[in-house]
Amino acid sequence: MKFFYANGTCALGIHILLEETGAAYEPHRLDFAKQEQKSPGYLAINPKGKVPLFQFDDGSTLSEFQALATWLHLTHPDKRLLPADPLAAARAYELMDYTVGTVHSLGFSRISRPQNFSPVPESHEAVKAAGLATFEQGMAWLGSKASAEGFAVGDFSLADAALFYVEFWMAERLNKPLPGHLANHYARMKDRPSVQKVLKIQGFA
Repeated sequence: MKFFYANGTCALGIHILLEETGAAYEPHRLDFAKQEQKSPGYLAINPKGKVPLFQFDDGSTLSEFQALATWLHLTHPDKRLLPADPLAAARAYELMDYTVGTVHSLGFSRISRPQNFSPVPESHEAVKAAGLATFEQGMAWLGSKASAEGFAVGDFSLADAALFYVEFWMAERLNKPLPGHLANHYARMKDRPSVQKVLKIQGFA
């Protein structure tokens, strides 16, 4: 299986889950600074022009954070990437979906790529400001919902990988303090061997 990613993107979370499961993968790093995600070769594989992406041996592909995380959980049930309790599992999805769909897509994306939200350069600072407000509000909500001890919903789960990548953006890219329980969660995550390995592979450790 090929794993397409770019350093420091949301693919960071899927990279962590790959290491947690021990799944065999062939890493393919895209350089976003060189717009490699928009190259003809990559668009032929993934017309979305996004990461992360899995390409299986038969040439078929799978994309989107929640889909990849769920596939890893279902193909590695022994790793228990979701709680057995139905409500706790739903809580993990609640955190993961809000992280990806709101905090990332409606918040940080406006900060990092305002041109995707407005073709008018003069409006980009306003777009960034709106994105920052959404991002900070979302992180505050996540900080209030994540467990004060342990991980997002108790034991390590899919939600923790999602939380980590937005925590990384806030702490390392925006240089802002993590709200609520996220600071302790971020520290616990950085102690995990999978996280340490991925940060090293992606050049952050």
